Amino acid sequence: MVAAEHQLASQAGLQILQAGGNAVDAAVATSLAVGVTNPTSCGIGGGGFMLIYDQATRRVMALDYRETAPAAASRDMFVRDGVAVPELSLHGGLAVATPGEIAGLFAALRRYGSRSFAQVAAPAIGLARDGFAVETHLADSIARNVELIRARPDLAALLLHPDGTPLQAGETLRQPQLAATLETIAADGPRAFYDGAIATAIADAVQAAGGVLTRRDLAAYRPRWRRPVSAPFDGYTVYGMPPPSSGGGVMIEALNIMRRDDLRALEQGSATYLHLLAEALQFAFADRADFYGDPDAVRVPLAALTAPARGRAQRARISAPTSFSPDWYGTRVTPDDHGTSHLSVVDERGNAVACTTSINTAFGSLVVAGDTGIILNDTMDDFSAQPGKPNVFGLVGSQANAIAPGKRPLSSMSPTIVTRRGEVAAVAGGSGGPLIITGTLQALLNALVFGQDALQAVSAPRIHHQWMPPVLLAEAGIDAGTRRLLGRLGHRVVVPETPPGRSAPPWASVQLVLRAPDGTLDGASDPRKGGKAAGW
Repeated sequence: MVAAEHQLASQAGLQILQAGGNAVDAAVATSLAVGVTNPTSCGIGGGGFMLIYDQATRRVMALDYRETAPAAASRDMFVRDGVAVPELSLHGGLAVATPGEIAGLFAALRRYGSRSFAQVAAPAIGLARDGFAVETHLADSIARNVELIRARPDLAALLLHPDGTPLQAGETLRQPQLAATLETIAADGPRAFYDGAIATAIADAVQAAGGVLTRRDLAAYRPRWRRPVSAPFDGYTVYGMPPPSSGGGVMIEALNIMRRDDLRALEQGSATYLHLLAEALQFAFADRADFYGDPDAVRVPLAALTAPARGRAQRARISAPTSFSPDWYGTRVTPDDHGTSHLSVVDERGNAVACTTSINTAFGSLVVAGDTGIILNDTMDDFSAQPGKPNVFGLVGSQANAIAPGKRPLSSMSPTIVTRRGEVAAVAGGSGGPLIITGTLQALLNALVFGQDALQAVSAPRIHHQWMPPVLLAEAGIDAGTRRLLGRLGHRVVVPETPPGRSAPPWASVQLVLRAPDGTLDGASDPRKGGKAAGW
């Protein structure tokens, strides 16, 4: 079973599984394919995280191929006249961090794959070369950003008609330059990307757009194998991605706060349950803002933050009748992540992969690397350009997430694997900046605690609270009476409206595969983004 945000990407992974490949082979194929079919969100110009469950050893491994800051990056590189300028970290060359996607995918294949990169890249190469029908999500994203795209001829040549009008849903998008790039990497290996003509094209394009990334930065890039964060919950073991992802730690901290509550008795969707969940999320996101960063550059007290004792202490501070002001949950940071794609894979042997990949906001930095077809990330915006100030997602960070050369920015990506008695029970993750964390957590609770099937679990209406700003977002599907009760409990409840150019309000898109004890698989791609799972 493969659950991805685009049905053609799911089918690419399924094709590899049907040919005898394993979950890692399929995950790499799916990741490459979704980068072709959903270039607004991800691609080889970005990076990501991967959790891998190996059935033979019953171990979960974490692979970090997050982008890194160039060697010439500096703490105040986006600050002008004492104020951070958001445009500098979102669009143009300064926004580009060193991509890790290709290095990470090769690392996963070398250690756990059974097929060559050329074999698993074949579906993506075919989609890029021959083209595919644009779906609604991509068409809407192009239309929303059409003026920005028009201002960049290289990007316009990829995504617009010659007369400057955007591609429409149902029209064919072909990317022959990207196909040729993938073929070169398949023939010559990752060195072609990091120390060859492709590297030159990337560095030249970034510098021409005002950035500081060099070929030396690309040649020096290395992925990192890390130990996942984990905790027991309701008879399961939940594994998440450790820093520089905040997803695993924040989810486990929230679960620790609620682990002694009888959630089934509180009932899914009740005001009491949603109040408890929102309060737990506020504590966890306050700690995210305070402590999280690149563990290779700063000390992240992950063990203390995810300790059961801390969860019990935080639970004791939650009041059933009321919510509190932000300083109740965290005080050391005071305020003055939206593309991304996730895929979940389980193979017939019980191996599993949860993989989240991103170029950050829509079409990343808007910089295309010469004639390679690669759209480069704007992941530098995930650093705290001014510690204590919110980024584009409204997230606040501390000095732990300040910019430094070679450092990896904090992320909300939340690839998650859940086991039960040593066997995979669920594989999940999502896209949508900080809403990834809350969306993934709620989908897992819907399935594992409240017994919903995969499609019900990812489709059910959600809330989101990230501590700052002090707002409880509620999806329109949550009962109006329940929203009123939450307001009486002290929450500032907001139902997001549909922005211009969107078919629905922006919520996380979660991809979930459930595995029953008898090995039966149930997968679903979130209907909010139009994906479709594939299995046999």
